[in-house]
Amino acid sequence: MQLSTRGRYAVMAMAELAAREAAGAGPICGPVCLADIAASQLLSLSYLEQLFARLRRAGLVGAARGPGGGYRLARPAEAISIAEIVAAVDEPIHATRCAAGGPGCMSWSATEAGPCRTHDLWQELGSQIRLFLEGVTLRDVIADRVAGRAAPPHPALAPAVVDP
Repeated sequence: MQLSTRGRYAVMAMAELAAREAAGAGPICGPVCLADIAASQLLSLSYLEQLFARLRRAGLVGAARGPGGGYRLARPAEAISIAEIVAAVDEPIHATRCAAGGPGCMSWSATEAGPCRTHDLWQELGSQIRLFLEGVTLRDVIADRVAGRAAPPHPALAPAVVDP
């Protein structure tokens, strides 16, 4: 499963903005120019402008116009989750093509209506991804505190494996 470029680029750009602010190129010294972020991340400026318009509408960034203008985080980096960024650019987090009542979920039986056999598996995977991204903030990303956060299930909760 992959997150689309829209969600990935938004997270990359926001992490760059947060890192620049943390290094002193942000609100204290003035807003960060979107062209600088685009150049640093090798992203299209026009595409970033579209993404940052959505991020601004979602209240995640603020903008200053005119000479010396640019963007700044609207809240501290530790108060912005990665899930919020992904949601702000209208990026759904789905691990399945199944949707309630939609044509993507094929019934597991030709004679019975209902979701496919793997429906719950993919629904739960999507939920786990959302929960993980909700628990990771921009501060975590720029402080390199993400590796090792995906935890295996507690051994007592893991189902027993039965060999045939």
